[in-house]
Amino acid sequence: MDFGFSEQQRDVQNLARQILSDNVTAEKLSQYDDYKAERFDRELWQKFAEAGLLGVAIDEEFGGMGFGFFELGLLVEEAGRAIAPLPLISHLISAALPIQQFASHAQKLAWLPKVASGEILLTAALSEAYNDDPTQPYLTTAKAEGDSLVLNGEKTNVPFAHIADRILLAAKTSDGIAVVLLNPKAEGVSLSAQQVTTYEPQYVVSLNNVRIGAGDILATGMDGQALMQWLAERTTVALCAHQLGASDKAMRMSASYTAERKQFGVLISTFQAVGHRAANCFIDVECLRLNTYQAISRLDGGLDATNEVQIAKIWAGDVGHRVSYAAQHLHGGTGIDRDYPLWRYCTWLRYNEMALGGSAKTLAKLGKRIAAGQAFCS
Repeated sequence: MDFGFSEQQRDVQNLARQILSDNVTAEKLSQYDDYKAERFDRELWQKFAEAGLLGVAIDEEFGGMGFGFFELGLLVEEAGRAIAPLPLISHLISAALPIQQFASHAQKLAWLPKVASGEILLTAALSEAYNDDPTQPYLTTAKAEGDSLVLNGEKTNVPFAHIADRILLAAKTSDGIAVVLLNPKAEGVSLSAQQVTTYEPQYVVSLNNVRIGAGDILATGMDGQALMQWLAERTTVALCAHQLGASDKAMRMSASYTAERKQFGVLISTFQAVGHRAANCFIDVECLRLNTYQAISRLDGGLDATNEVQIAKIWAGDVGHRVSYAAQHLHGGTGIDRDYPLWRYCTWLRYNEMALGGSAKTLAKLGKRIAAGQAFCS
């Protein structure tokens, strides 16, 4: 049995890597540091659209390539390797994929062709204050009024909310969860800028009696719950793929540096302690790769992947933490020099670790599933 990538998967991966390597440099990334400019390369975004990459997992009927979630995961991994200034996860995975999977045909026609062409930008509001579970919103509520919903509450850390055409968000209702597409320019919506360590533009979205028409309602009740569970697993694995790309790049930067840096007249890569540290990073990254690909593969095949998603999430948090620390140590003072690009990778690795949530908490959840016979039992 061949466990390698298919030809189309290799093509997507190589195309993304080529475009990113040609267009994302340390010099270009430096212009976004300290919020000197909005961290969004619109020219690169358009190149992705022209190459068809924004529609890699959009059905051909709506102008996309018609590939699956695995190809999309490889695209996100390459974005992580370059820490590209693009909102791929929030746009393609947290917003566009749920529309394709759960929306009406009319809603798909309205949004998906423009997603694939890059004409519009979508994002998703998955966080609330003191609530890291996107499947259980409780600070944002929705009340039915005729065919419409009236929303109140607040979402935090919403990427690119200020320029998004729609924001996918979930709100608690009397019979479950409502998932809607919010117009950030609608009456009653206010945005407050937040600052984060990666300099990605994020916002608090406050809702005060915001009316959502029937055309912007994706799901309600139990259907809304199912949508958010489906979305949460794919967004989590996408973050793991991004973490994989960034971890792999930081590891390779460290290997390259230690193969050139001399101390006491010899290459430091020949020091046993350095070699062991680098080898541990390699093992960590390959374990993260295996578990991330396993989760992506099961989701791509429409299989239950709750256990695999949790395992990948644990590895992503721990590996990002360990690799970022090891890379800093192997580089010495160079690692924290902001004229050298490693610090940006370490910042993103730490940010992704925090965004995924504590590994210990996820490990406890997995342990409960195993104890209850819900994991790895025949």
